[in-house]
Amino acid sequence: HWELLQRARAVDGQCFVLTASPARMPPPPPEDGGGGDEKPKYPHYSAWGHSTVVSPWGEVVATCDEKPAMVLADLDMEKVKEMRMAIPTMSQKRNDLYKLVEGDK
Repeated sequence: HWELLQRARAVDGQCFVLTASPARMPPPPPEDGGGGDEKPKYPHYSAWGHSTVVSPWGEVVATCDEKPAMVLADLDMEKVKEMRMAIPTMSQKRNDLYKLVEGDK
């Protein structure tokens, strides 16, 4: 679901989404003479990895696998303008139906 959520946020926000995930960590080896009872720091969690860059259209621009890596991508900011022109959600706001209120105002 990691990639799907990133792609959805990019389309929802009509912007590039860049996510960083930790690489997977193998469980630590048992200490010499420790009897193998050593537990990993986070035994319930194994990171998926796959840091990713997603375009406003939900396209994966760059990604990596679960190993330690650096993801580099050139962001074409024209894609943001293109998306916002094609699906103009910002101009579809209905102030006649609701208004946002801050605090006690």
